[in-house]
Amino acid sequence: MNENGKDEESSDVGKKLYAIKGLAFLGSADIIGMAITGIFWLTIATFLEVEEFGQIHYFLAIAGIAYIIAIIGTNNTITVYSAKKTNVVSTLFFVSLLAGAISALIVFFILYEFHVSFLILGFLINDLSLGYIIGKKLFKDYSKYVLTQKILTFLLGFGFYFVLGPEGIILGLALSYIHFLVLIYKGLKTSSINVSTLKPHAVFITQNYTYSVLGGFRTNIDKLIIPPLLGMVLLGNLALGMTFYMILQIIPSLVFKYTLTHDASGIPSRKVKLWTLMFAIVSCVATIILSPHIIPTFFPKFTEVVIAIQILSICIIPDTISNIFYTSKLLGSEKSKNPMIAIAIMVLLTASGIIILGPAYGIIGVSFSFVLASLGHFTYLFFANHASKTPQKNLQ
Repeated sequence: MNENGKDEESSDVGKKLYAIKGLAFLGSADIIGMAITGIFWLTIATFLEVEEFGQIHYFLAIAGIAYIIAIIGTNNTITVYSAKKTNVVSTLFFVSLLAGAISALIVFFILYEFHVSFLILGFLINDLSLGYIIGKKLFKDYSKYVLTQKILTFLLGFGFYFVLGPEGIILGLALSYIHFLVLIYKGLKTSSINVSTLKPHAVFITQNYTYSVLGGFRTNIDKLIIPPLLGMVLLGNLALGMTFYMILQIIPSLVFKYTLTHDASGIPSRKVKLWTLMFAIVSCVATIILSPHIIPTFFPKFTEVVIAIQILSICIIPDTISNIFYTSKLLGSEKSKNPMIAIAIMVLLTASGIIILGPAYGIIGVSFSFVLASLGHFTYLFFANHASKTPQKNLQ
């Protein structure tokens, strides 16, 4: 082999080692972090009544929607432009922080719940900060910041709960993001703030913002519809079921973060995606089989949660395919239209499913609405991809 061949081989090995190292930092942080979060919510559920658990998630949903409306520079947008080294990050930070402060004030004057307003700001600085360090491929820093936040969630969440009661959990969660202010400062200093610099990127920013807003509604719409329609007890059971689904999403979610920055930089990651899909299938089957034997022992108050967990676990397969094979590639190429339409379909199917199936079939109908929404999301992206000029075999 000639010298050039050796250099190319050495370069390929270096890229593979860098990819493995980056995935290891992302993976360890998300796996350990989600484990801490999962343990926190599963443990706190044993202290609370089902209705109290539902009410906490109702407030979390309000904060979630309020911050997602305010964050003009979404996590994915910041990730892409940080990876591409485009000088709009500081401006997106500034505009998003200003909108977030306004959103927090509005929610305070409506609810008079100051802890919910603090949580809005916490969610916002978290998304901005993580998008920034992932885009910069600072995976080691990502692991440090994420793990610190998760540990603070556990410590402050329980600490404030025993002092203030259930509302203290939300305050503790809000304060767990305080160390991200260091990254907010760094992001604001990357370039001068100039709103006019956003104009050439307006289409992608707008479409990605719409995609993010729709995603926020997809995540939280059930928690706003269910209380007046079906009550806080059903929401409490569903919220615990969604906590288990969140645990199933640990691996697919971290792979999405990894593939998005690599798709934005034009670096292939197809093998990682295929292994992630296999993991999703195995975890779905295992959850369906094992949950009836394990869950009732630890959560006897949540009488309807087992069937919800079994049904919700089905979503992991179409969601994984949609996110890492289609959405990651499209957003990495600054093409937000089809992901935006697909997430709108999810919101519509989720809301309509809860309203139609919920009153008739209770938590079973509500859970199936999530499955239908995930299948609708995947189906649209599948056919949209095959109708486009890029054949599926070329997807990285």
